[in-house]
Amino acid sequence: MLEDKLLILVKQEHQEVLTRLKSIPGIGNKTALMLVVLTDGFERFTSGSELCSYAGLTPVIKRSGSSVTGRSKISKMGNQKLRNLLFMCSFNASKYNKACRDIYERLVAEGKSKKLALIAVCNKLLKQAFAIAKSGLIYEASYRSSLVKN
Repeated sequence: MLEDKLLILVKQEHQEVLTRLKSIPGIGNKTALMLVVLTDGFERFTSGSELCSYAGLTPVIKRSGSSVTGRSKISKMGNQKLRNLLFMCSFNASKYNKACRDIYERLVAEGKSKKLALIAVCNKLLKQAFAIAKSGLIYEASYRSSLVKN
């Protein structure tokens, strides 16, 4: 019942953003709704990397001086609910979202663990969501940036 009321309130304010987010393969209704709610319609952030940091998906390197180097991990200092939703979405995104699938396959082919590859997919999904929300465009699988050279 609460989710229905929340959906009604979000649709009043951010219907366009919600519709655009749902067009991204791998992001469902619940995740799109939570993204809009937790980011105030993406107004709280100015870049995709800020949003990834808020979600706790940025890497942290353990290092002490020049001799002690530990394993890199994600920071987990962000919003746990958002991170969990994105991780669950990463399973479908690694199958049906072309950009996410390319990242996943490349990392696994390099010998990285599948969990690390899924975290990279989460990061990519979040950056895609930020770009879609800020640009006002609907997701296009065949979109090529003007910065990409042939």
